[in-house]
Amino acid sequence: MKIRFTIDDIAAARDAGAIDAASFERLSQFLASRRAALAEATSQAPRYDVVNLLWYAGALIVLGAMGMFSTTAFGLWGDKALLVTAIVYAAMFAFAGAYLWHRRGLHTPGGLLVACAVGMAPLAIFALQSMYDVSPAGEARPYRDFYIWIQSSWLPMELGTIAAASVALLAFPFPFLVMIIAFALWFMSMDLTPWLMGVAEFSWDQRATVSMYFGLVVLAVAWLVDLKRWRNGDFAFWLHLFGLLAFWGGLTAQHSGDELGKALYCAVNVGLIFLSLFLMRRVYAVFGAVGVTTYLSYLAGSVFKDSILFPFALSGIGVLLIVFGLLFHRYGAAIGETIGELLPAHLRGLRPAHAREQDSA
Repeated sequence: MKIRFTIDDIAAARDAGAIDAASFERLSQFLASRRAALAEATSQAPRYDVVNLLWYAGALIVLGAMGMFSTTAFGLWGDKALLVTAIVYAAMFAFAGAYLWHRRGLHTPGGLLVACAVGMAPLAIFALQSMYDVSPAGEARPYRDFYIWIQSSWLPMELGTIAAASVALLAFPFPFLVMIIAFALWFMSMDLTPWLMGVAEFSWDQRATVSMYFGLVVLAVAWLVDLKRWRNGDFAFWLHLFGLLAFWGGLTAQHSGDELGKALYCAVNVGLIFLSLFLMRRVYAVFGAVGVTTYLSYLAGSVFKDSILFPFALSGIGVLLIVFGLLFHRYGAAIGETIGELLPAHLRGLRPAHAREQDSA
């Protein structure tokens, strides 16, 4: 059971003679400094309002325009032109990002511009590969195929992107850069699989399996990162998000087979919902709820399609999910705190830093 003290309680202890005046002053100064530090940390934490949404949307559009959404004509521009474009864009974005980060103290737009600069790395390496006749698979491919086709020859682009993002992360500790590293590693896992398996191509189910296991690895790394409180931001958030995209997407894309396999799929998603309480990460509950809904949709369309009562039961389950969401929104912190109190000490130590801090608050 946790007991919370206020400054009035400490003052009452002083008046009752339980502590002396000097101890009271030291405690008061410590609590005041602690409140100020917490307030400063809260004010510097990223806020996902309309302005931040526009910043992130703009950065994603830039990265997409110079990547997966580049047209075939863009690739016909010429290797030297692509290289110059990548260098000029990277320099402009890096300079603007550094200015906003260091001179104006605007870390979110500055970090996103630096991420755009990092996003030019695969384009520059692609141009260099083409200039020196080391294009993927020994044939000329447009740049946008990097985001579509799986080839082991794309590895230099992925390694270069990871290196660029790592260097940028050292200079600008911005959590979104971790997303770029995870994205490149995911591509690398796909491109390495045919080479490791000794085959030229592999099936969609095999790709989904690789994505699922890679997502599990990313989630494990995210959990390890989460064990520590980072001063410069939530570096684990993007790892959790991308790991869930890779794991849940790979899991959902597979053919579950018989009814038992599909029921196990639902059970995994239910586990994600409960895992969200242990990790205090709502994104797990979102993916878990979507997975459960997917399974229920399958039941409605295949197993119980001729049952008149199933729509009513399904709507009831939907209402329960909404209620669960409302309860999680209102009492999620209290539920997480209760879980922390009930867990053994060795399991409490495995919870993320923010969850442990909440338990001890």
